[in-house]
Parts: sequence; structure tokens; C-alpha cells
Amino acid sequence: MGMRVRFAPSPTGALHIGGARTALYNWLLACGHGGTLVLRIEDTDRERSTAENVEQILDALRWLNLDWDEGPIFQSERAERHGELLRGLLESGHAYHSSATAEDVKAYKQEHGHDRGFRGEPEVQGAVRLHVPDTGETVVDDVIRGETRFPNVSMDDPVIARADDSPLYNFAVAIDDLDAGITHVVRGEDHLSNTPKQLLVFEALGRAAPIYAHLPLLHGPDGKKLSKRHGAASVQELRAAGYLPQALDNYLALLGAGFAADEEYFTLDELAQRFRLERVSKNPAVFDERKLRHMNGRYLRELGIDELTRALEDFTGRNGLREAVGISAEKIQTLADFWPLAGFLLDGPVDDPAAYQRTIGTGDGIEILREARDALSEAEPFTQETVEAALRQVVERRGLSPGKIFQPVRVAISGTTASPGIFESVALLGRDETLGRIDRAIGRSGRDHH
Repeated sequence: MGMRVRFAPSPTGALHIGGARTALYNWLLACGHGGTLVLRIEDTDRERSTAENVEQILDALRWLNLDWDEGPIFQSERAERHGELLRGLLESGHAYHSSATAEDVKAYKQEHGHDRGFRGEPEVQGAVRLHVPDTGETVVDDVIRGETRFPNVSMDDPVIARADDSPLYNFAVAIDDLDAGITHVVRGEDHLSNTPKQLLVFEALGRAAPIYAHLPLLHGPDGKKLSKRHGAASVQELRAAGYLPQALDNYLALLGAGFAADEEYFTLDELAQRFRLERVSKNPAVFDERKLRHMNGRYLRELGIDELTRALEDFTGRNGLREAVGISAEKIQTLADFWPLAGFLLDGPVDDPAAYQRTIGTGDGIEILREARDALSEAEPFTQETVEAALRQVVERRGLSPGKIFQPVRVAISGTTASPGIFESVALLGRDETLGRIDRAIGRSGRDHH
């Protein structure tokens, strides 16, 4: 049978970037090997596993274009099956009831030595523990990090179910992976400590375990574990910040996947063809939003103006943006960059008194604006070329640097010092609108002296 992998998030909130990378790596494996991706929702934490949280995860996966082949399977709906196998282990003597508390375990270790795993006595009631043999070892053979050996004698008999026989996480996960025929478990290395317990469950059931691969965690550029303080921490936040799914997929795929440094831009299908689990690095990968921004900028420009306009109209909720998008595309790296840069073309200048003071309100700013206004009023026809020629004449007449002439005009039409190209912006606004905005800026000077 072919490769079967799974992505099994807990729906306790938005899908985090680390979880998204785990989903992506499983998707790439399944896709590259003609395998199957099973989506399982580990919703046994009833408090936090709300329908909204489940929807957030499905929504994030859909947005990233990571489709799954089977599921979603809800762990909570499999309680009957978990119970059936638990009873089987109790009957065969592989598991036993024990009322031992954390205190009892501590006392046991004081008596038998701290490197001796806890062994309980079977009782009539209490939590269910799995018998761990006193000989041999449990070996986690990890595709990414090699072998880790756990001597059985030093492992506690793990608790696999509560006193009411409701199964605990490590037991449920092992059963679910078994029943879904999962061949490869690819997950974050924060799960590494769970793996020996899950291997013991497979062994008690007399079934072969899947192959494991634990992905290194993501760090921020400061070398600390990725968290809110590094900026966006979830897929939803990155979508709201104006990133494209294809840029995020491409960037996440490169984090620790061992691709050659000179290879950078790939589609999902190209990534799937190249992805090799064995090449994934053991070391934490750094999620650097600056690099993602750069990659995203390239993806934005590759969309072409029609598609980029559609994306920006969706993102801003505004229509009729095509011309403004056309003159802004080279300057933006995310969808969220567009409105602060070009919104003035549609909504009028923003109010930035400091920018006004710096460029128009001091020295001969007003005179320069008047001269620019006169030159623009005569530009015929009013196109990018004639606008540029008119403004460059003012530069020559005054013998100043171009910025000294262009900046006052920029602030007059946009209110601020950042905008798309000045000639393009003026031409797009048209003669009447441009002259009107310049007149209002000149008129302000009398009002701004107090």
C-alpha cells in the first residue's frame, strides 16, 4: 500500500505558522509520492475545541491550497473504538488499573532509585496504566534525527486512560494512526517525548509502528522559539497582513527542508517533486518575516495587473483600483502596503502636518509649488510624459535637486512623502484634480502659521 500521512491539529485557536509548515510537509510528501493525506482533528479538549476553532483550521488549510484526501476525522467520535482496544489490553494483561498518585510514584522512586521507572500493582479501579517490560529498550528511529534509545527499565508505566476509562492523548493517537493505516508520522519535535509512549502502545497491541519524523521547531530571527513577539504567529494574521498563500507556501517549504540555497521560487507541485524527508535539517529553522515580505513582493508582481487588482479589490473592499495598482505594483511587497501608499489617489490627501511643514511650509516651498502649478497647468496633453517635462523645467529653472521640486508636489497631492511615482500619480489624478489639490496646499500656508 502507498504512503499515508496525516495532519492532526488540536483546534484550540488559529492555525500557527509551525502547524502550517507541518501540514505543508505532509501535503508535499503525499503529493510527491502519490500518497494520501488524512486530516484528523484532535478535539478531545472539549472546552477549547469549538466548531469555530475547527473552521479556522480548515479555512487556513484551504487558503494555503493544502487539500486533504480523507477526513476530517474527529478524534472525539472514535471513543467507542478507543474503549474497545483499551478493554482488550486490560483483558490480555498488557494494562492494569492503578490508583497510584504522583506522590506514590515519587515514593516508589525514592525506594527503588530515580532511574527506575514506576511499576504499579494491578487494582480493581483507578487510572489505566500500560505495563512496560523491565528488559530491552524502546527505540525511536527518526528519519530526521536518527535513533533515540529509551531503556524500558527507566520508563514509568504510562497512564493511557483515566479512571472512567476515557483514553488519554498518547493512547488515542496511536489507535487513530493504526486504524487510518498511517505509514509516516511527520510532526513537530515538541511531540518527540510522546513517541516512546505511542510505540509502547503499538507493541502492546502487537502491531507495527509507523515511521516517525520530527520537524525542528521554528525560531524567530533572535533565535528564540517563534511566538507573538516576532509579529504574526498564525496563518490568519499573515493573510490579514496581506501575504499571498503561494508566497507563504513557498517560504514555509524552504524552512529547514534542505533545498539548495540558489533555488528559491517554486510552485506547490514543484516543491512536492523536490521534497525529501531525509534532507530536512535537525536544527531549528528561522522564520524571518522580512524574507517572506521580499518573496511575497515577487509573487505579487508575477500575478500581473489584472489578478493583482482583483486581489487588492478583495483585500481593501474597494473597486476601480486598476490604474492605481498599475503605478504602485513595483513599490509594494504585501497587499496591505497598497492603501497607505496609493489610497490618496482615490480618497484625497492624508493629513500629515509634519510632512507639510517639512516640504511646503518652510523656505521657498510655496513659491516652488506655485511655479510647479503654473507649469502643470500648461502641460498639453496631460500625460505622464508632459507632466515629467513640465516638472523637470522647474528643476532646471531653479537649479535645485529634483527632490526639492518633486517633494512639495508629492505632499500637495498625497499629503505625505511616500507615494507611487510622482509623474504617474499626477497624470492619473488628471489636471483639474492635481491643480485643485495644489491650490488647497498653497491656501493652507496662511492657516498653518499659528
